Amino acid sequence: MFQNFIEILILSAVQGISEFLPISSSAHLILVSNFYDLETSSLLIDISLHLGSLIAIIFYFRKELFDLRNNKNLLSLIIIGSLPLIIFGYILYTTELIHLLRNTKLIAATTLFFGFILFFADQRKMDKNISTNLNIKTILFIGLFQILALIPGVSRAGITITASRFLNFDRVDSTKISFLLSIPALAGASFLSLRDVYQQSIEINYLLLIAIFLSFTFSFFTIKYFLKFISKISFNIFIIYRILLGLILFLLIYT
Repeated sequence: MFQNFIEILILSAVQGISEFLPISSSAHLILVSNFYDLETSSLLIDISLHLGSLIAIIFYFRKELFDLRNNKNLLSLIIIGSLPLIIFGYILYTTELIHLLRNTKLIAATTLFFGFILFFADQRKMDKNISTNLNIKTILFIGLFQILALIPGVSRAGITITASRFLNFDRVDSTKISFLLSIPALAGASFLSLRDVYQQSIEINYLLLIAIFLSFTFSFFTIKYFLKFISKISFNIFIIYRILLGLILFLLIYT
């Protein structure tokens, strides 16, 4: 039982921290599960981890989401920006092509490559904000980029922030756009996963509840401090981390 708790703690920390940072949660969950051969990693645990992150982002932005009743334009933009990922994600998931992307070599390449792309995007000027510059054209641009997040190692947060920075949104608003788009993405991922266990006997036990709680906790504090952190400095620390991780993975693969 203690071993299971430790594994849930590790998976929750990986999910909660990496889901909202530009470093790819799917890649880190795959790598951790592969390298440590975790026994508790399962579809139900994955659903619980995503639900924890979803609850955290909804809770943190509860005021902004509540205010969407009076801001139908922003609500429409979030939905429009999420459609490309939802459509392509559903196709890849139902055809099971998504499983072909879950390999370490691809993760190493995407981690490295899109780290450099984020670096170049972050050199752009910052003269746009959500309230005046987020429209159908810009959200579709970001939403189309978000499709790439279906490839482990790209990072949904990373690619949406990258796209937003290419459009000259400042770092804080780029991050907020990424966070808002994460809500439909996490909800969609949870729904697709639930389809697979719909006809199975689902036992709601303490491990699932612990996974949801811990994922929520790690996610909430990551969101909170990431927004404070990124308002003061650049994304360089994450870019350096991605480059080092990519190089280490290539070193492990080819030695």
